[in-house]
Amino acid sequence: MTQHALPRTGEPPFEAHAGDFYGFENILSDTEQDIVVRVREFLRTQLDPIVNDHWARAEFPFQVIEGFRELDIAGLMYDGLSAHRGTRLLTGFLALEICRCDPSVNTFYGVHTGLAMGSVHRCGSEEQRRRWLPPMARMEKIGAFALTEPHGGSDVAGGLETTARRDGDSWSLDGEKKWIGNGTFADLIIVWARDEADGHVKGFVVEKGAPGFHATKIEGKVALRAVQNANITLDHCRVPEENRLQRAGSFRDTGDVLRLTRGGVAWGSVGCMMAAYELALAYAKERAQFGRPIAKFQLVQDHLATMLGNITSSLAMVVGLAQLQDRGVNKDEHSALAKSVVTTRMRETVALAREVFGGNGILLEHNVARYFADAEALYSYEGTREINQLIVGRAVTGMGAFV
Repeated sequence: MTQHALPRTGEPPFEAHAGDFYGFENILSDTEQDIVVRVREFLRTQLDPIVNDHWARAEFPFQVIEGFRELDIAGLMYDGLSAHRGTRLLTGFLALEICRCDPSVNTFYGVHTGLAMGSVHRCGSEEQRRRWLPPMARMEKIGAFALTEPHGGSDVAGGLETTARRDGDSWSLDGEKKWIGNGTFADLIIVWARDEADGHVKGFVVEKGAPGFHATKIEGKVALRAVQNANITLDHCRVPEENRLQRAGSFRDTGDVLRLTRGGVAWGSVGCMMAAYELALAYAKERAQFGRPIAKFQLVQDHLATMLGNITSSLAMVVGLAQLQDRGVNKDEHSALAKSVVTTRMRETVALAREVFGGNGILLEHNVARYFADAEALYSYEGTREINQLIVGRAVTGMGAFV
């Protein structure tokens, strides 16, 4: 590591989270800790008071975009787009921090800064990077990532149905996409489609208002309700050749983007379970039954210790993953293992936290119900547990077990 390998001496510039039992945040440099402090304070004062209301109404709190813009954190992962070039360790802790406040807003942030900006950075030409990344870093243009389809989730690599056909100096896209986060309001939508001419998957930047592009909000969700997921229809959608990502020539390029962002889901999952644990810990100390706080009950303490162990081991895992990424040696199986293991631990943790609350745990006013529900989406997206387990299994055995 190039950062502090040992905890800093003296008091940190912020109050450590109860869920960071081993003090992993102290690995961050002073500058990085300052960034985390600013983000934490913004979330505490501006997002936390309104998040339950927006979640209940399934509406996105658009006012946070201006706050993120002022914080200058959208371009941290990319050279020259922010006042500070962030390590994967820093961007991981930011995902943890945002998800600790609200998994829906963290999903918005991850889709924009990771999937959308990452696609342009990884697969775009130098001209395309100059054209789109600066306004995306300033959050003047918001991005979305359209890969998943109604009939294709885990098998989308081989079963992509959306097609692209070259027509002069433009392309015609036809097909449907599903579960597209930010899809109802994004300015730039990264659409992945199979070229009819050569059968290869290519990426296209579809701008808001493009002819033949239609997005409708998915209703009735019980998780990540503030995320504006869209069903997208592409009906002879016209995209100029200059909007085709010039360095995206196969699904392998799409996979390169997913490899980087899958680790971000693991970081966010640590934030989700950390929030649930901290809520349960505070509640256990104040809730009295049989004449004493329930925190004095052995079984409640067992729940709290199990939750804290899940958080601590998961945080150690994602810190290790970030170190691999910062050294440039991260592989698919590293991200897949983190996503699979951490989200599984998160699922247990939020369930135990909800259990500590008893009947109050299903009331939104106590907050834990939101994390309990949102965890199901984090557990499922960016590759199911089963798919990620098979990625790891293939890596360690040298034999693929995919159907």
